[in-house]
Amino acid sequence: MKTQTTLSMPPVCGTDRTLPATQPAKLTELDAAPLRHPFSGLAVFFAAFSLLGVASPGLAQDRDAGQPLWEAGVFAGGVSTPAYPASSDRASRILVAPVFIYRGEIFRADRDGVGARLYRSENMQFDVGFAASLPANSDDSAVRKGMPDLGTLVEFGPRLNLTLARPAPGTRWQLEVPVRSVLELNGGVRGQGYAIEPKLAYEVRDVGGGWSLGASAGLVWGDAQLNRFFYSVTPEYATAARPAYDAQPGLIAMRMGLNTSKSLTPDLRVFAFVRQDTYGVGANRDSPLHQQASGTSMGLGLVWMLGRSERKVPG
Repeated sequence: MKTQTTLSMPPVCGTDRTLPATQPAKLTELDAAPLRHPFSGLAVFFAAFSLLGVASPGLAQDRDAGQPLWEAGVFAGGVSTPAYPASSDRASRILVAPVFIYRGEIFRADRDGVGARLYRSENMQFDVGFAASLPANSDDSAVRKGMPDLGTLVEFGPRLNLTLARPAPGTRWQLEVPVRSVLELNGGVRGQGYAIEPKLAYEVRDVGGGWSLGASAGLVWGDAQLNRFFYSVTPEYATAARPAYDAQPGLIAMRMGLNTSKSLTPDLRVFAFVRQDTYGVGANRDSPLHQQASGTSMGLGLVWMLGRSERKVPG
């Protein structure tokens, strides 16, 4: 929801626009070393686009006309988040990755992620997108030690965006309802269920000094398989301190977030975000892997555009 940050985390496990929630690994310091998973490059790619969501101006879809058809540059940022929903461990990452923005009529790579826009009107959009979260070694987490590692999670599926109101020029109330299938890449590809993440967002293009601002509130719901991925303990991995537990489908978290960004130059943009997740309302709060009632994620970064097309998006 990547937290998952939709990289549209959020995604439930990645960093989709509100920067989704889980990057399952325990790191006590920022880790700039190479990631230890064969699919980590894919995760970084989608995570960069997810973080680009908070680095880009609000109401970006309303401003496509006259913009370059494509832009290319470099993203660099740091993120700190709970290792997985309700984990007391922290995961911190420094991400440096190329960024490519493409504003096609159907296929797009922009602040809303990588995907295909199937329908668009003035107040409604229906698309299919992707997001991802980073992998983890369970031995790096005390509560998961000895359990299977958590692989890279790639999420994809349809999303409905509804513009509910425009109270003033440059502002918008929007409802987003993504439904995503979750795939784990870990020595193969395995389905890990699906997630639904409705979100109400308010965006302001310019609150003063060129700063854009976004605020959002939403829910993260997962089916039985996704909840088992995070919270189940099978008998073979049960210990005296970690009893067996069979996770149930239901709510994973309530989520509130803030993000802001500003163009320092035509090619350089700075952004920051903070998000508060409430896990105490979750369906699996009795799991031994469910360690805390709330968690905070935050990040800071830059996007530097190095080139763009002469061709513009038609009005």
